[in-house]
Amino acid sequence: MAAAPVVAIEVGTTKVVAVVGEMRDDGRLLFNGLGEHASKGVRKGEVIDLANAIVCMRGALQAAEDSGQVTIREAHIALSGAHIQSQVTRGSIRVANPHEITRDDIEQVMDLARAINLPPDREVIHTICQYFRIDDQKFVANPEGLAGAKLSLDMLALHGVRTRLHNTVKVVESVPMDVADVAFSGLCAALAVLTPEQKEAGVIVIDIGGGTTDFVAYVGKSLAIASSLSVGGDHVTNDISLAFSVSMRQAESLKTETGSAVIEKAAPELTVELPPETGFSGRSVGVSALHAVINARMDEVFRMVKAQLGQFDLQHQIGAGVVLTGGGARMKGIVELAEEVFGLPCMVGRPVDADGITALLDGPEYAAPVGMIRYGLRSVEHRTSSGFGGFISKIFKR
Repeated sequence: MAAAPVVAIEVGTTKVVAVVGEMRDDGRLLFNGLGEHASKGVRKGEVIDLANAIVCMRGALQAAEDSGQVTIREAHIALSGAHIQSQVTRGSIRVANPHEITRDDIEQVMDLARAINLPPDREVIHTICQYFRIDDQKFVANPEGLAGAKLSLDMLALHGVRTRLHNTVKVVESVPMDVADVAFSGLCAALAVLTPEQKEAGVIVIDIGGGTTDFVAYVGKSLAIASSLSVGGDHVTNDISLAFSVSMRQAESLKTETGSAVIEKAAPELTVELPPETGFSGRSVGVSALHAVINARMDEVFRMVKAQLGQFDLQHQIGAGVVLTGGGARMKGIVELAEEVFGLPCMVGRPVDADGITALLDGPEYAAPVGMIRYGLRSVEHRTSSGFGGFISKIFKR
């Protein structure tokens, strides 16, 4: 194998997932370990009970060790939460030698673009180059060696609340386990399922989790926007519970077995009979009404994403459509609803250039930890070749 195995963890609202993977010599990912444990102590992608979250983390890691027949000593964490935001920053310099832009010029403008002013409670997670400008020429891929008097760089900075980021890291460190690096879950999901051609054409990835919905958009290979909403599949379950006065267990069953994000034509005549449970009487639920509840919530989520894309005037630059990942991508009718809201073709995303455990290859709900494997392998290579310590050494181990 070309590189040592990497372990990725996603601390989700519904479950904690640990994945073991490595890069083969042919450049394809190989997944050889998977562990899961139902989440407790996590809400909307954020830790609210450290002790319970640690128990869940240990369970997922132990299962991954057993599955992959490995001993896990460090992990890479996929982070989510509505506190994670992005903004575009720009650095500009006057080029010392207008006849040739040098590597030093590029490094200088990158340092300026990274110098983002944030409130003291926030910390940068990623700074990602979008494109360079030379004088009035936009979308320069590589300015080195070209002529120009002024060099500028647009960079996308992702940042979050420092204490909330630290709490997720603390769960892993309390196992105990070393944390190698962290990354935004939405970015990880995109790394798992997108091809270079999709990024070039322009594409939106929406990762629908239990308590959050993360999304990113690529335009011309560049990451144009990334953000997270504090709403996900669990909110649909809660809506069903409240609408029909049923338990959360029954509401989840209705959502997964009978639910649909679009109201089906045959639904008005259909009903689902629910037996009584402790504290809840038996009842009959109309399928059409059930679909209407799910449709209302998921339509709202998609329109929230669309509104943020509209602020950057991005939708007309999306040629490859919408890719859905996360557990919510399994919802019946979700592709059709996304196509209706965005007016773009939509598909369910699954890992590309990967082999190994079938559940990981077929399950859109694993996109974020699978993509974290790819990100983690790149991070390890970067640290090895350059001495780069990553986000963790900068923030939590200084």
